[in-house]
Amino acid sequence: MLSSFPCRRSHRKGLVFHFVFFAASAVIALALISDQVPVVFAQTKPQPSATASVAPNVVRGKYLVESVAVCGQCHTPRDSDGNLDRTRWLQGAPVPWLPAKPDSNWPLSAPRIGGTPPASDADMIKLLTSGIWTNGKRLRLPMPQFRMERSDAEAVVAYLRSSSLKQ
Repeated sequence: MLSSFPCRRSHRKGLVFHFVFFAASAVIALALISDQVPVVFAQTKPQPSATASVAPNVVRGKYLVESVAVCGQCHTPRDSDGNLDRTRWLQGAPVPWLPAKPDSNWPLSAPRIGGTPPASDADMIKLLTSGIWTNGKRLRLPMPQFRMERSDAEAVVAYLRSSSLKQ
């Protein structure tokens, strides 16, 4: 009778192993059929993404312009519903805000910065890294006084000059 205990223990270990194996297999199968995990075969070549042909600097610049600095909020006109007009992306627009207190130096429009920015690459990089414009002065509010790293400023200028603006 005492000799039957080791058999039960090894039988339990076998059951636990089978249960874990079955559970892991079920999770993998569900992941594969749910289309959440792409199936890749060793002999197939991955398809290039839409941004693969675009220089990495331009991709980084697009991210900085659209998601970090949100330049389009001021430099892109809006449609009649108040949405950004992507067909005129970064082509200049009326400044959508007024100052809290009257300010005669407040700009009424934001310039075009997409396609051909209003200054040379070196001047645009200087602006984005130091906040200083071509006249040696800081830009007027509401323009943020950026202090970007040089590599980020170069990426922004690459994007602004790129054909990626044609969306």
